[in-house]
Amino acid sequence: MATPVTMPKLGQSVETCIITRWFKSTGDKVSTGDILFSYETDKAAFDMESPADGILLDIFFNEGDEVPVLANVAVIGEKGEETGSFRPGSSRPEDSPRTGTQTRTGIQADADIQPGAGIQANTGIQAGTVSQTAADTRLRISPRARRLALEKGLDYSRLRGSGPNSRIMVSDIEKLLLTGTGDIIPDHTEDKEYTDEAVSNVRKLIAKAMYNSLQNSAQLTHHMSADARKLLAERKRNKEAIASGSTTVELTLNDMVCWCVVQALKKFPEMNSHFLGETIRKFKRIHLGMAVDTKRGLMVPSVRNAESLKLTDLAQKLKSVAEACRKGNINPELILSTSASFTVSNLGSYGVEMFTPVLNLPQVAILGVCSIINRPADLGNNIFGFIPYIGLSLTYDHRAVDGGPATLFLKEIRKQIENFNPGQEIY
Repeated sequence: MATPVTMPKLGQSVETCIITRWFKSTGDKVSTGDILFSYETDKAAFDMESPADGILLDIFFNEGDEVPVLANVAVIGEKGEETGSFRPGSSRPEDSPRTGTQTRTGIQADADIQPGAGIQANTGIQAGTVSQTAADTRLRISPRARRLALEKGLDYSRLRGSGPNSRIMVSDIEKLLLTGTGDIIPDHTEDKEYTDEAVSNVRKLIAKAMYNSLQNSAQLTHHMSADARKLLAERKRNKEAIASGSTTVELTLNDMVCWCVVQALKKFPEMNSHFLGETIRKFKRIHLGMAVDTKRGLMVPSVRNAESLKLTDLAQKLKSVAEACRKGNINPELILSTSASFTVSNLGSYGVEMFTPVLNLPQVAILGVCSIINRPADLGNNIFGFIPYIGLSLTYDHRAVDGGPATLFLKEIRKQIENFNPGQEIY
């Protein structure tokens, strides 16, 4: 029996998704869990896994198409099975360029455009009638943008869009109409010393969030270091426990630092807060965010109710959300900035000795974790040696937190690290 592949409903605010890349083609054999395609929302990028074993019988949307949530995107089944009943539109040309036919979902396909005749404008784009043809080179344009261009008589054949895969969006057409300017593709080919790449939706979102954070808060960073000998001893103990078979849970230094942060937040609830302008929202539970580097860009998933987790459980939760981000199937509700009450960003594995993490607003603080550096120190009894110190960088919003409490909180994190003791039998 054929199985439809449906665009998932990702949170209450997401109504459409844009398909950015297909990894499978019609007729390909697929297995459950295979990545079929990538797609983006206005918040993040994800991968769609195959829900069944079989043949990819039909694909209803191309790369760059904007698809309503819960719409059928493709069909998987056995060779020869009927797929028409799953089709979101009444008809779709097979294995040929899309012709702009309106489907029942309200999504209009991209068109193949040939420039029309007209007067040369100062933008390098001609005004005139736009005609459609089965040209070899395709322009990707959203349905609304195409309708607006046709209404205004604009030839957009040399306009490079700001959407995925340089797809032309309504904002690109509106900018051209209002200012007479746009990102124009040169009409000749020449060797260049550089290449221009369209900015992905995810990168635009990251850029906007970082800019807004720095523009709309009073950020200050304090730096401190902590004796990491007990953390390193625990990691060694953990590796021995794994080798002996007494545990299967691998503990990283980041897991242990995050556990220490949770303990410190219990004592400083004012740091476990959101600054909302007129009010400060102090959370009774600790929802720990962790910055994760993915091939699509930075994502910050949260582990809910972290204060209720023992060390090994916290480690497994942190690993689970990080893997979900990298695979592209993280729950969108978990990567909202409001989902976490405090964030940890760890650059220690990259050898970073000190940095200034940027606040994940509306959170009032974020901890940057740096690499471990051996430094000379007094070991006692007038004996000096080298001790491994881990760097800690706390950025906080001075609108919500003063320097004194912020420093005391950072000292508490250091105390938790230097006296690391999960207080439980974890193996």
